Amino acid sequence: MPVRRVMIPKPGGGERPLGIPTIRDRVAQTAAKLVLEPIFEADFEDCAYGYRPKRSAGDAIKATHRLIRRGYADVVDADLSKYFDTIPHAELMSCVARRIVDAKALRLIKLWLTSPVEERDGAGKRRMSGGKSNRKGTPQGGVISPLLANLYMNRFLKFWRLKECGKTFRAHVVNYADDFVILSCGHAAEALAWIRGVMARLGLTINEAKTSLKNARVEDFDFLGYTFGPRYALNGKLYLGARPSKKSLKRIKGKIGELLKPCEMGVWPQVRKKLNRLLGGWSAYFGYGTLNAAYRAVDHHVCDRVRRFLNRRAQRGGRGARVFSGGEIFGKLGVQRLTRDKPAAPAVSLT
Repeated sequence: MPVRRVMIPKPGGGERPLGIPTIRDRVAQTAAKLVLEPIFEADFEDCAYGYRPKRSAGDAIKATHRLIRRGYADVVDADLSKYFDTIPHAELMSCVARRIVDAKALRLIKLWLTSPVEERDGAGKRRMSGGKSNRKGTPQGGVISPLLANLYMNRFLKFWRLKECGKTFRAHVVNYADDFVILSCGHAAEALAWIRGVMARLGLTINEAKTSLKNARVEDFDFLGYTFGPRYALNGKLYLGARPSKKSLKRIKGKIGELLKPCEMGVWPQVRKKLNRLLGGWSAYFGYGTLNAAYRAVDHHVCDRVRRFLNRRAQRGGRGARVFSGGEIFGKLGVQRLTRDKPAAPAVSLT
């Protein structure tokens, strides 16, 4: 994976790498964000959830689930190609200038947008991009970049509202940063055609390979780490559910395996603390919807990896199943168990 370091302009000229930021760099961007964010907050559309005070990805997930249960199950599962890297500076600065008139503040934001970026590949080879000649993209890693990206996406959301597309396509938008879905009642194809045209006008590109139309009544779609679609309840009835996606499960299992790798030399209490922090953070995000199957899968994986990890340390053969039972791992050894009695989200029968 390439290593990206953003060069931040400093007072008086010169640049510093954001890869190892000074306190001054972070303070300057954070202060700018704290000043600018309330100014633009009133302009953001209600369907936007990303990088906003008192809003979260969890709110976007709940809104998506609520809408498909209300019948907006014809879905535009959209994806933008390299959104952060393709935002046009001129149009973005026009958005900022509608609310900010201070020339020094505008100049500072423009300097951040044109900061050079140093990238290194796996072999350590250096490549520079960005700089004064760059006309697109917000430097990822900057404190203020999410706010600027959110601001530009708001142009699309506002245009959607002003053109009354919600009525035309009988649809709603749910947006988190550069991720969004259109949830419609029978007009998803028309909505997608309209979106293609608008994104082209904004200088953005739809990733056609990752964009598709889905009928959530009969097939799944993924959004913000969750899978939405038809599920069977214990009584055999079909309902529209939300659950952690397969990719999310694969990702957490990979992180668990990385933490409990053979070369980990930390004492068990330290390793357990890291493991429990990882599991707690994952379950805090994935705490909505139908969870038991996903939680059982993670618990089973944790048991297996912990057994192997401790068995290797004790220099025993085998997998350690007899020595380290599930009860001991989640009891005496203090590993956090995810499985719990938690009701699923309200089911809506499709029959």
